[in-house]
Amino acid sequence: MGAPTKRLLVIGHDYLSSGPIGRRFAERGYDAEELQVVPPDRFADPGVNLDYPDPRDYDAVLVLGARYSAYSDLVASWVAPEMKLMQTADDAGVPVFGICFGGQLLAQAHGGQVVPSPAPEIGPHVVAGVPAVAGIWTQWHHDRFIPPADATVVGANAAAPQAFVLRRNLAVQFHPEVDADGLAGWLDDGGARDARDRGLDPDVLLEHVRSLDPDVRVRAAALVDYFLDRVARSPR
Repeated sequence: MGAPTKRLLVIGHDYLSSGPIGRRFAERGYDAEELQVVPPDRFADPGVNLDYPDPRDYDAVLVLGARYSAYSDLVASWVAPEMKLMQTADDAGVPVFGICFGGQLLAQAHGGQVVPSPAPEIGPHVVAGVPAVAGIWTQWHHDRFIPPADATVVGANAAAPQAFVLRRNLAVQFHPEVDADGLAGWLDDGGARDARDRGLDPDVLLEHVRSLDPDVRVRAAALVDYFLDRVARSPR
């Protein structure tokens, strides 16, 4: 008999695509259960109420990004209970991997902060750090996290801290789950306008990300391995 399947809770806010990150979890034996916080008909009015599952029923939690700010009153109705979920997971030793907005919530839940970034990042940017984090990753953020005081920063660039580890939690500011197909969806959903406002050509941006896809898929898998083999096994 093979090893029993592990349970992964995937929390999406306005999207659920986990791209190469999700595929690597599946390759590592995780069965994903997805929860979308804000349904499409509420994107412009995201103050929904919902009951979150108990993270202790899962072997790991993956928290994706969002178009919203973690400190916005528009999302206060679900940000507080989602941070409570993260704190419960931390107390129980359930590993949590937070991406962009998810990483920002991890910071905020454990004593750090989320603040507007003086240097918003859109498109591929270089990140320095431990081998699993270092490289070129797609970014799309206007806020940034200030890691908790007891966290270890494992990735950064000139614009912002880019990754930290805190016990069995990994937060990244970049988007390792986004490939060219995922970015195309974002561009169609208002991202093209955002890119142009920043002086970027959406078509060129998409082709740049597409050229990085083969390498990013390999490094996204390595990032999941780092999370599962190093971070998730850290002392509590």
